[in-house]
Amino acid sequence: MAEHPHAALVRKGYEAFSRGDMDALRGMMTSDCTHHVPGNSPISGDQKGIDAVLGHYGRLAAETNGTFRVELRHVLVDGRGHVMSVHGFTAERGGRKIDARGGIVFRVVGDKITDLDECVEDMEESDAFWA
Repeated sequence: MAEHPHAALVRKGYEAFSRGDMDALRGMMTSDCTHHVPGNSPISGDQKGIDAVLGHYGRLAAETNGTFRVELRHVLVDGRGHVMSVHGFTAERGGRKIDARGGIVFRVVGDKITDLDECVEDMEESDAFWA
């Protein structure tokens, strides 16, 4: 059975993120997309607009000296424009390490991502790492 196009889009997005290919990601998202980052840390909040979203991804790399890695584990779709991903992520920062799980609920309109709601398994761990 063929993969749903929305699942394929999210899978390609993870691949582009892992390569650091911001141009490819720019082509997959609407200009007014928003990435909602959970928690109470310096990286938390709503990144509004494609430039802010891509800037956030650059900040993840900069804050971790390029050690931030994500591994996509599952992609689920509803066929109505929602995709849910589950992933693991690792990074090192300021002498600390994180090895955690999270996910993103994507909203897709047509063939573009319009909204990303990020979730983490352990909010306290994530906040402490990024503090």
